[in-house]
Amino acid sequence: MIVVMGATGTTGSALLHRLVALGVPSRALSRDPDALRERLDGPARALVEVRGADAADPDSLRKAFDGASQLFLAMANSPAQVAHETCAISVAAATGIRHVVKLSAPEATSDSPVAVSRGHHIIEQALRDTGMAHTVLRPYAFMQKLLTLAPSIAAEGVFLGSMGNAPCNYVDCRDIGDVAAEILTRPDLAGHTYTLTGDRTYTNPELADLFRRTLGRPIRYIDLPTEAMHTTLTTTAGLPAWLADHIVEIQQLAITHPESPTRTVETLLNRPPRTLESFLAENAHHFQ
Repeated sequence: MIVVMGATGTTGSALLHRLVALGVPSRALSRDPDALRERLDGPARALVEVRGADAADPDSLRKAFDGASQLFLAMANSPAQVAHETCAISVAAATGIRHVVKLSAPEATSDSPVAVSRGHHIIEQALRDTGMAHTVLRPYAFMQKLLTLAPSIAAEGVFLGSMGNAPCNYVDCRDIGDVAAEILTRPDLAGHTYTLTGDRTYTNPELADLFRRTLGRPIRYIDLPTEAMHTTLTTTAGLPAWLADHIVEIQQLAITHPESPTRTVETLLNRPPRTLESFLAENAHHFQ
């Protein structure tokens, strides 16, 4: 039995979809199990067992992990992420989980300039300390996150950032889910750290041009100083300070640690990764 923690998230949902397509049973966890059940279609309801669980409640995790052998661990970034994921790892080790696939982040080191990545380093170390078999996925920017640009692009034909002309890797969450499914169903792939990207990098000016070609109208990228970007995120967008910090930090990371694509997705899936062109074409209606 494969437990999917973070089953309502973009990547967890993609993993469930792939496991269902492969005919592999799984157990999906949610704090709102009834809502998750409503989202499952007929084939998924036959293969996906839904259970209620809360990462802050070790007793609920013990019940949810009972009888399972593998865990996919993906939780949303938050100030509580380290506490929640290390709790899940501790409970997994105590209940007999034999293999954990953890969704991490690039540059997950103790001295990373990105606070969230430093948190992932702590979680990865906790995972290593258990002695459990584990696999770490380090995807770069999710293509799906570009949907957050839709309101400003649709209304004003602009999007903001603070990464200048730095190249940025993008990866489709469905490819991350497909990679996770491959690892969870092929023991020979387990036990490694995989860096996941799409087929090429894009600077924000190149992204603006791609939006222009996709939407058929001018789209502009406006580059802001980091302080101005942070203020815009907290005052105009209303984001909490920790999230504004994170967005600014990862954009600065692209400048200080130039990104380049890997062929990991293609190697593991035996097919090219989904392209940013196809993703934007598929989702063009969101930006109109």
